[in-house]
Amino acid sequence: MYNPIPMLKYSIVVPFHNEEESVTLLYDRLKAVMEHTGEGFELVFVDDGSNDGTFRQLEEIAKVDSRVTVLKLRRNFGQTPALVAGFDHARGEYIIAMDGDLQDDPADIPLFLEKIAEGYDIVSGWRRNRAANFLLRRVPSRVANWLMARLSGVDLHDFGATFKAYRRELIREVPLYGELHRFIPALASGVGASICEIEIRNRNREGGRSHYGITRVVPVFFDLITIRFLLGYLGRPLHFFGSFGMTALFAGAGIAVWLMGLKLRYHTHVMTEHGPLMMFAAVLILAGVQLLALGLLGEMQVRHFHEPAHRAPYVVERILRADKSQESTLAD
Repeated sequence: MYNPIPMLKYSIVVPFHNEEESVTLLYDRLKAVMEHTGEGFELVFVDDGSNDGTFRQLEEIAKVDSRVTVLKLRRNFGQTPALVAGFDHARGEYIIAMDGDLQDDPADIPLFLEKIAEGYDIVSGWRRNRAANFLLRRVPSRVANWLMARLSGVDLHDFGATFKAYRRELIREVPLYGELHRFIPALASGVGASICEIEIRNRNREGGRSHYGITRVVPVFFDLITIRFLLGYLGRPLHFFGSFGMTALFAGAGIAVWLMGLKLRYHTHVMTEHGPLMMFAAVLILAGVQLLALGLLGEMQVRHFHEPAHRAPYVVERILRADKSQESTLAD
């Protein structure tokens, strides 16, 4: 007889990359905290292509604790793919993600569980007193977080913290790739997620070295642009490209009409006297046409995405009918 795998209450997802000094300590602390909750839980540890002793330690832990699932990725894919792997294999009703370097304190997990119990879909950690270099890490982080809050409309102080709790069915609705894990709340806001923020402790690393530095500033800036586009124009790319295209097209056409007027009225030798301006007008017109074409191609891609599989551009949380017995929810 087929026995389905029982749904657990909580899944703790932790990606590791060359964190052999932290593995055992983090496991012991997580186990102590989660056992105290009295609820069913599992620990999903993801080895993201480590080349030290991280996987060996994870393997030993999995041998003695059936609540531990270890995923070994073929190479170092990055934190977002590692988290997605953990999310895909998590069986808990609620998923808590955290870093594996001991900077996130497992003792803060009950704070997340309290907010989840209040009905929030996402609980995000805020490293208010961050243990990091002020100029190289904290200042760029504050600027990026401020920009992200303004661009996304999600009022959080710390988008970059991995330490977050999610409702399982919600996180499955958010497509993740690249380095977008830090922007999950912004992406989830697009499907109507309820989000709150709590202060967490951020400790100094007890071993290993940081995988992030000042070089992350430029990629994060590009991610901000990506998020703004995804939130505002994913379903209507022509509105984005078209606005720039029409501006360039009208500007170029206006200059061209003015130059034509000079030619017809004053017999000005346009190429001699206004050659650079005429070339600029031609470039604007060409750029405008190309941007409009790019927007139209984007609209065709969106249409192609939605039509074949009959995907709806919305997410239904609950359906109410006159017959109460037919009420259904997304969780069903």
